[in-house]
Amino acid sequence: MKTLLIVYHTGGVKTAKMAEAVERGARTDAGVNVIVKRCADAGPEDVLAADGLILGTPENFGYMSGMMKDFLERVFYACEGKVNGRPWALFVGAGQDGSGAVSSVERIVLGLRLEKKSEPVICLKELTPEILGRCEELGAAFAAGLALGVF
Repeated sequence: MKTLLIVYHTGGVKTAKMAEAVERGARTDAGVNVIVKRCADAGPEDVLAADGLILGTPENFGYMSGMMKDFLERVFYACEGKVNGRPWALFVGAGQDGSGAVSSVERIVLGLRLEKKSEPVICLKELTPEILGRCEELGAAFAAGLALGVF
């Protein structure tokens, strides 16, 4: 059975609701073990044990959240060279345009040599049913890709 790790941070409601929707979508595939952790609770052992990774962060000051950066810093050297090619995706609860949060996460993940499997789901300002639907689709598609061995 494949393992999907969803790691996120939120200081409010928007990114938490997005994470719940991603998880809900991912859990529709019984062939995937879904583990959800807040950034503060996840570490290198979680990343190394996962077959795929979905990250979620609010946009803070045009950047990823400090807790997401902390998580990525804590796992980087322990995982470097050991997770090459594993699939990953991202969702962002943005107050501006989300581009700074996306690019800051992508720069670090590029160093881990993870393989991006989806364009980021970005929620600008208001959280809508459409965005929650896109988050569920992200989780479902990602889990299906793992279960089927597509990635």
